[in-house]
Amino acid sequence: MRLDVLKAMNAARRERRAGAVVTRLADGNQRFVEADALAADPLASEIESALRMGRSGAVTAAGEDYFLTVQAPAPRLTLVGAVHISQALAPMARIAGLDVTIIDPRTAFATPERFPETPVLAQWPDEALVAQPLDRFTAICLLTHDPKIDDPALTIALKADCFYIGALGSRKTHARRLERMRGRGFDEPALARIHAPIGLDIGAVSPAEIAVSIMGEIVASLRKKPLRSESAAA
Repeated sequence: MRLDVLKAMNAARRERRAGAVVTRLADGNQRFVEADALAADPLASEIESALRMGRSGAVTAAGEDYFLTVQAPAPRLTLVGAVHISQALAPMARIAGLDVTIIDPRTAFATPERFPETPVLAQWPDEALVAQPLDRFTAICLLTHDPKIDDPALTIALKADCFYIGALGSRKTHARRLERMRGRGFDEPALARIHAPIGLDIGAVSPAEIAVSIMGEIVASLRKKPLRSESAAA
């Protein structure tokens, strides 16, 4: 591997930026293509598909054979709200390979005893998310039903490139949430990124069932949604 390719890979890895090493099999020529620069690459669709699925493999384009070596950071799940749904969702997400963190300033809920295997930050979201910024490989779920806690996190999420934003609450609750976000300057395309009511419509009732519906929606967003934002793809 060429030194410049290796340096580019290592720099991207340190900063949680996704990319792929493209190797032309005919002569071994290589390049490293970052996710943010896909639009300019002739193998943009092939690389995007490989990154979305998290799989390396061979592809053929324009009569040439290539091997794509995918480098993507581990997906993360940030749960805002140390609630019953989080207690069910956190272990499911870990099994699915996501790194989970729970944020809740309410110290009565945000305890290691309630979440023995999950990092819990007893902080306000706008404080906690400074140390762990959201990125395109992060999903965030707003689960407290308390606008004082959820809204600051949602504001940060809508300004980031999270692959999934979900919010708990009824349609009426969500309508009020949208009005508050419009008051903060967000337009309709931005607000359309919010999955609410949260989770797939499977008739879930219990916290565990709701967690299953959320996990399904997160996986679908991770594997099906293009990594590039609409603005970058336009």
